[in-house]
Amino acid sequence: MVKESNVNKAFEVAAERYAALGVDVNKALEEIKKISLSLHCWQTDDVTGFENQGGSLTGGIQVTGNYPGRARNMDEVRADILKAKSYIPGSHRLSLHEIYGDFQGKKVDRDEVEPCHFQTWMEWAKENGMKLDFNSTSFSHPKSGDLTLANPDDSIRNFWIEHTKRCRWISEEMGKFQNDPCMLNIWIHDGSKEIPASRLKYRALLEKSLDEIFETEYAHMKDCIEAKLFGIGLESYTVGSYDFYLGYGAKKGKIVTLDTGHFHLTESIADKISSLLLFTPEIMLHVSRPIRWDSDHVVILSDDLLDLSRELVRCKALDRSHIGLDYFDATINRIGAYVIGCRATLKAFMQALLEPTGKLLAYESEGRYFERLALQEELKSLPWNAVWDMYCLQSGVPVGEDFIPEILKYEQEVTSKR
Repeated sequence: MVKESNVNKAFEVAAERYAALGVDVNKALEEIKKISLSLHCWQTDDVTGFENQGGSLTGGIQVTGNYPGRARNMDEVRADILKAKSYIPGSHRLSLHEIYGDFQGKKVDRDEVEPCHFQTWMEWAKENGMKLDFNSTSFSHPKSGDLTLANPDDSIRNFWIEHTKRCRWISEEMGKFQNDPCMLNIWIHDGSKEIPASRLKYRALLEKSLDEIFETEYAHMKDCIEAKLFGIGLESYTVGSYDFYLGYGAKKGKIVTLDTGHFHLTESIADKISSLLLFTPEIMLHVSRPIRWDSDHVVILSDDLLDLSRELVRCKALDRSHIGLDYFDATINRIGAYVIGCRATLKAFMQALLEPTGKLLAYESEGRYFERLALQEELKSLPWNAVWDMYCLQSGVPVGEDFIPEILKYEQEVTSKR
């Protein structure tokens, strides 16, 4: 177990080291407390939900692995979320997909869902100091197919339009209840395995659908539209591409969601931040980790994540950014995967907040590029982890690797018996 006295000693040394560069570590600690991640409920149960419709996961996405202990019902999902939350420093939100409604064992189709199906979630979240975000669910349904909001069949397209309208309504009621805007993320898998005869046809349909969905103005929710590069079985064409949603978001004033797993592996998501900030009102992030494709691996403290975090801090955009996670790994302990990814994301922002950005900007404006690069490299080995440990200590969560035996204990006593 990490000793508190050692944490305090290391923090004092780190504070002095950063002060020499003009960085106030206590200010960084106060700033990171303002960052609320939106935890993704679907890590607990492999995107299964509670619709009782059966069937497998569809829509160009899949979960790999079958590690024992998957949450099987709402009580287990909630218990696992609270357990994961107890190991993550800070105050955070919870993101729900529509399929996680409290349907009381009744068949409620997606064009029939109402705010009442999420009332217990709102009350539960309030009791546990969390606020809710929401997602429409277009996959894993008999009417999903390859096309939903871009479907030429009016009956299917109208079904999904109604579903998404109702998700906006639910989000509005969530926002009212918690007195804080609920972020509604709209992602659809629509696409084609082979190249379509007309790309324009389906994008025109999607634009028409979105225009109809957004006709009603709400005050307590915010709309986010999420692009994707491709899905499994839909590799050649994605209707809701980044270019499509960037244009739509800039034109209609909607928030564009950047999922870090939804781009080509050589693209820099960080490089997109400054452009979006100029033309769209806010930014929504879904933090994931792609390996060769959007395989939604557990987020780790990678260079890409660090670059993304630094860009948001350098742009002074934290107050215009919403940070959610979106991965589902069933090959290892699911709660452990949850905690690793959340802590890694916060570690990246801790490093970003400890950057002496003013000094780097001064070097740049004076053309002192050697000093700029040299300092950027030295920052990588500064004792940021001592400040992180202090954040965990102040938050009352395990420091360092101390969360590992706690999660294993929960597995032994709870999840292994499911």
